[in-house]
Amino acid sequence: MTLHLAVALDGAGWHPAAWRRPPATPSALFTARYWAALAGESEYGLLDFITIEDGFGLQSTRADGPDERADQVRGRLDAVLTASRIAPLTSRIGLIPTATTTHTEPFHVAMGIATLDHVSGGRAGWRPQVSARRSEARHFGRREFPPLDPVHRADDPHTRALFEEAADAVEAARRLWDSWEDDAEIRDLATGRFLDRDKIHHIDFAGRFFSVKGPAITPRPPQGQPVVAALAHSRLPYEFAAAAADLVFVTPHSADEARAVVAEVRELSADLKIFADLVVFLGDGAAARKARLDELDGAELASDAAIFTGTASELAELLLDWRRAGVQGFRLRPGALPYDLEQITRGVTAELRRRGAFRTRYEAATLRGLLGLPRPASRYASGHLEVR
Repeated sequence: MTLHLAVALDGAGWHPAAWRRPPATPSALFTARYWAALAGESEYGLLDFITIEDGFGLQSTRADGPDERADQVRGRLDAVLTASRIAPLTSRIGLIPTATTTHTEPFHVAMGIATLDHVSGGRAGWRPQVSARRSEARHFGRREFPPLDPVHRADDPHTRALFEEAADAVEAARRLWDSWEDDAEIRDLATGRFLDRDKIHHIDFAGRFFSVKGPAITPRPPQGQPVVAALAHSRLPYEFAAAAADLVFVTPHSADEARAVVAEVRELSADLKIFADLVVFLGDGAAARKARLDELDGAELASDAAIFTGTASELAELLLDWRRAGVQGFRLRPGALPYDLEQITRGVTAELRRRGAFRTRYEAATLRGLLGLPRPASRYASGHLEVR
C-alpha cells in the first residue's frame, strides 16, 4: 500500500540557523523562483503535497511578540499568493498554504483558496490556523486579547473560542465553495446565457462568529471542496480537526505515542486522514550537520514534532514502523533547504519504493484523488451524491 508523503516548507528550513550554511540561498528566500524550485523538486519526488507556512507575526523565539534576534530568518511571503504563483509551474503535486482564521473574513479566504484550486487544476488545500497572540491582534485593532499563556493556552476559554471561530470560518468557506453548482456556468453563445441563476445559491450562514450571505464570487472549485488540513497537538485541536478538516497533522515522538494519538483521533472521527509530522536531517553526516547548526544558533533545536537524524534508509524504516501504528502518511519538515528536501525526494522515496511502499507515478490529477477522498457534490444541488 502506498504511503502518503508530504513536506512542510518554511524559509530556509526548520532549523533557525539553516540559512547560514550552504547550499542555502538566503538571498532568494523572498523570490518566486525559490519557491517554484522547492515545489518542482517536491513534485519530482512524487510527493502528495507541500504545505507553506504563514502567520500574522514575525517569527520569534518568544511565545507572544517579536524578539530582539537578528541572526534568524524573519519575514515570509503570503502563503496563498505564493501557492497561486507556483501552481502553474507544477502539474500534479498538491498545494496547501496556511491562512489564519483569526482576524480574517472567511469569504476572503474561501475565494483565495477557490482561486488556487482553479489555477492549479484541482490541487488546492487550506491549513486554517488560529492565533491567540495579543501582539498579532494589535495589528488589526478590532479586538483586545489577553496575555498568552504558552503552557495552558489549549485549555483556556480564549483559545477554545478561537478554535470555535475557526470551525465557523471553515464551515462558511465550505458552504461558499458549494454555493455554485458544478454546472451553473452555461456559456451559451447562441442564447447569450452565461449563468443559470437557479444554480447559484445564497448560503445564509449565521454562526456565533460570522454571518455570511453568499453566494461566492468564484465558481465552484474543480475539487468541489479543496482539502482542509489542521495541525493538532492535543484534544482541543483534535476536536477541531475532526469537526472541520479532511486531514490532520499530529506530532507523536514514538511509535507508541503514534498509536495512542491515532486511537484518540479515531474516537472523534473514523474518516479523518492522519499524517504525522517529523523534522528531518538526512544523510550519513546528519547528526554532525545538525550539531553545527545548533552551535551556530546557540541552542539545541527544539520542536513540537519529533526530530530525526539519520539516513534515508533509517527514516524509511521508521515511517513504516509508525504506519503499523495507524499513521496513514507523513509531513516531513526538512531541517535545511534545499539539502534535506532533496534527500527526501531522491533518497527516502527510493527507499520506500524498494519496500513497495511508495508510488512510481502520480495516480490522480487532483489532491483529493491522491489522498483517496471523494469529490462531494454541492450541498445545494438537488439529489446531490458524492462521486470520485
